[in-house]
Amino acid sequence: MRRVSFLLGPLLVVLVACGSENAADDPTPINPPTTEATSESSPAAVPPPIADPQEEGPCPYLDDAFVEETNGQRVADTKITTDDPPACHFFRSDGSVQLGVQIYRGDPAVAKAFVDQLAPVDTANPATLDGGWSGGAQPTEHGAVYAVAKEGTAVVVVTNQEQSLKAKLVAEETISALGL
Repeated sequence: MRRVSFLLGPLLVVLVACGSENAADDPTPINPPTTEATSESSPAAVPPPIADPQEEGPCPYLDDAFVEETNGQRVADTKITTDDPPACHFFRSDGSVQLGVQIYRGDPAVAKAFVDQLAPVDTANPATLDGGWSGGAQPTEHGAVYAVAKEGTAVVVVTNQEQSLKAKLVAEETISALGL
């Protein structure tokens, strides 16, 4: 199964792209780190699965122009999931995912476990956003991830660019657009 993270990134990726040539040329899908959640997460808290795009359609909280400007690559296609709010996946013209955003709403322990699964506290740089959001940011094999949670909501953004700042900008835009 092709694992793709979206979110939730949404949204932690903005600014003109200055990514490495290798990241921009790599057609491999964006995959989160494979590290399991750390002991800081409740043992009963099982993070939600990474969402795969299910249907063509616009992202209701991020427009293609914003993603293009922030991630620095043309958006050739956008796919979403049927979740509420949906996970959004933005594709390059070669069919590879350039940015994915996924949002979780529910149990605070699960939101924290989701963030820790994708940006483990043991390896990620601490990440915070105004309004009490916290989590982590780190490079991945194919780019970067920025994941934050607040109470029972998690926003995870994965980009094929090496700069987690881009993912952070996408996360901020997602949080703002959804009024989280």
